[in-house]
Amino acid sequence: MTTTAAPAPFEIRPSSNPRTVTEREAVLADLKFGTAFTDHMAHATWTSELGWHDRRIEAYGPLQLDPAAAVLHYAQEVFEGLKAYAHEDGSVWAFRPEANARRFARSAERLALPQLSEEDFLESVRSLVHTEVDWVPTTPGASLYLRPFMFASEPFLGVRAAAQVDYLVIASPVGPYFSRGITPVHIWVSEDYARAAPGGPAPPSAAATTPRACCRRPPPRRGASTRSSSWTAPSRTSRSSAA
Repeated sequence: MTTTAAPAPFEIRPSSNPRTVTEREAVLADLKFGTAFTDHMAHATWTSELGWHDRRIEAYGPLQLDPAAAVLHYAQEVFEGLKAYAHEDGSVWAFRPEANARRFARSAERLALPQLSEEDFLESVRSLVHTEVDWVPTTPGASLYLRPFMFASEPFLGVRAAAQVDYLVIASPVGPYFSRGITPVHIWVSEDYARAAPGGPAPPSAAATTPRACCRRPPPRRGASTRSSSWTAPSRTSRSSAA
C-alpha cells in the first residue's frame, strides 16, 4: 500500500454557491446531530498507479458512483469521528486528532485499503476547519463534528484489493450529545448478537461491522437472558491542537 511521507497541501476550490450568513446562522441556532453540513469537504483520491493525489477542499455535494463500485458489494469502507471546539480566544481545537489518524490507518490496513499518513489526515482536517471556521458553533457544549472516511470506488466485481479509493472529510455543526444535560443512559446487552467474533476482522470503525453494533437491536425473545444497565462516560480534560 502507498503511504505518503509528508503532508501535501489541500488545494482550496471554493464553492460557487455557499450558504448566506443568514442561512448559516439559522442552522447554528437550531443544532441537531448529523443533519446539516457545511459548504465544503476535503477530498483526495488514491490509485495503484499514482498513489494519493488530487488533494482538495471542494464544494460539498453528492458523489457519483458506478453501480459496480467495490464498496457497494464488499463493504470496503472505514471512517472516523472527531470534534473541533471554539475557544474564547477565537482558536479552534480538537482532542488528540493524531490518535484518530493512527486508528484510521489501522482500520484501512485491516480492510486492504491504502493507508493515509498521519500528516495527511491532520492536514485534511486542518484545511477543512480553516475553510469552514465560520461554521464552528460558539455556544457551550457545541462543536463542529468531523467525519473522515475512505471507500473503495473502483468499479469491479472480484476478490482483490481495490485499485481506486476515495478519501473524504465532511463537517457538521452539532449541539451537545446530551442536549438536556449529562444523565445516565439505558443500554441493552444482548447475548445472541456480537459486533465481532474471535479472529474476525474487527476493525475499529468500518462499514462492515458498525451497522450490526449500532442499528440492530432485536426484541427480547421469550426465555432469552437480557439485561439493561446505566453508565456515565468519564470526563476528559486534555486536548491537542488540530487547527
